[in-house]
Amino acid sequence: MNTAELLVQCLENEGVEYIFGLPGEENMEVLNALEHSSIRFITTRHEQGAAFMADVYGRLTGKPGVCLSTLGPGATNLMTGVADANLDCAPLVAITGQVGTDRMHIDSHQYLDLVAMFAPVTKWNAQIVRPSITPEIVRKAFKRAQSEKPGAVHIDLPENIAAMPVEGKPLTKRDGDKIFASYRSLGEAGELITKAKNPLILVGNGAIRSHASEALTEFATRLNIPVVNTFMGKGVIPYTHPLAMWSLGLQQRDFINCAFDETDLVIAVGYDLVEYSPKKWNSTGNIPIIHIGESSSQIDSSYIPQVEVVGDISDALNEILHRADRTGKSAPHALELRPMIRADYEQYAQDDGFPVKPQKIVYDLRQVMNPEDIVISDVGAHKMWMARHYHCDRPNTCIISNGFAAMGIAIPGAVAAKLVYPKRKIVAVTGDGGFMMNMQELETAVRIGTPFVTLIFNDGGYGLIEWKQQIHFGKSAFIKFGNPDFVKLADSMGLKGYRIESASDLIPTLKEALAQSVPAVIDCPVDYRENLLFTQKTNDIACMI
Repeated sequence: MNTAELLVQCLENEGVEYIFGLPGEENMEVLNALEHSSIRFITTRHEQGAAFMADVYGRLTGKPGVCLSTLGPGATNLMTGVADANLDCAPLVAITGQVGTDRMHIDSHQYLDLVAMFAPVTKWNAQIVRPSITPEIVRKAFKRAQSEKPGAVHIDLPENIAAMPVEGKPLTKRDGDKIFASYRSLGEAGELITKAKNPLILVGNGAIRSHASEALTEFATRLNIPVVNTFMGKGVIPYTHPLAMWSLGLQQRDFINCAFDETDLVIAVGYDLVEYSPKKWNSTGNIPIIHIGESSSQIDSSYIPQVEVVGDISDALNEILHRADRTGKSAPHALELRPMIRADYEQYAQDDGFPVKPQKIVYDLRQVMNPEDIVISDVGAHKMWMARHYHCDRPNTCIISNGFAAMGIAIPGAVAAKLVYPKRKIVAVTGDGGFMMNMQELETAVRIGTPFVTLIFNDGGYGLIEWKQQIHFGKSAFIKFGNPDFVKLADSMGLKGYRIESASDLIPTLKEALAQSVPAVIDCPVDYRENLLFTQKTNDIACMI
């Protein structure tokens, strides 16, 4: 047995199902070992796509997604997806090939110090310098990737080490024990909630990672406290629940900001500061905060909790529920906003404008997706509309790149989502800019049999940057580009291609595309004049609660 074969045995021991990546000269020993393993290697068309697939696999399963590249340019291509996973707290293990240790002291073809390069974008990374330490490296990598807060780790394997003979076996896995919050913090949290007149729950991605949806919904319902979610906290409480206030996170002021103006207590549950800066909702630092999470709060002048409840989130919510008494309390003022928020959402249901308004596209998409179906949103102007208007019944059914906000995640992410949930409908929502960054992975989808729909918001430019330029300068520059014929492109790749010609086309086209046995692409012209209209509208929002 050589080191590469031992590495693969260790990966099997960790329960790895898939490795996403590209073959290269310096990872040949690993690929040879994978041929004889239970792990399925998914050959992608670009290393960035491989990393995004591992990223989304990690988000959906809670288990580290694994991606593999060769050295040099292969590794640098991998970095964007690795950084995305790390900032969005998705467990991921990246493995890179490397030159032999006998070539690292001299200028060598394609050599980079990958351990140094990956250090800023990972929780931990290391090089296997002796065959015998492989089991320790792999076990530590997976443990660090999954421990709260989850993130990316990196293993670098020199080609001469990979080929060396070794004796060894994988280390025994042991699940860590849950940590529970202190009685003192639980009691203090209960007291603050009891005294508050207008409390507000802010729920984030940590609640999804901790599977705290049921406990959070029960907590909010019994205490009659409205719930606001971050972009990455969608679905922790069903969007149809009467206490659900939907999403916070836009740069512009929105209805929900009025609730933060009036609140006298924010209960932050599984909230990571990277999801939406507290300076946006607590600029003066005066709002009292209870922090509930599996790790302590981060330091920020606008986020200084009066109480930190650190431990298993579901248990903490259940325990606080027994210590808080809101009997006789009137409903928080924030609930007065809900009819306005819903009316703003529903007004686009029958809109027949063309090109199609982004609000209408998102509204219609929601109508054809079942509660358990999954959308993967790319980054661009459409992401703002997805974040604001695509609401979820269940956690992890709207995946948004938020911390790193990396364009190009949607299509590779949809490949991974379909592998994890082959019976669910999957839609990659992307702009025409993001589509062209990783559309090559549609060939991967055809080849491995993962049908999903790619819905393109087509405006012939970088719409989000144009939006911001118009706000700051009253004009735009350098944001327009040309596109291929997306329908012909889809047909040439063995996909199904559709073009929307009127607003009424969208729902029937989505239904037909989702029924296909091959991936489908829908080209939908979008009216991004709505971007500036939205900015003007939010500037005029007057809080009446």
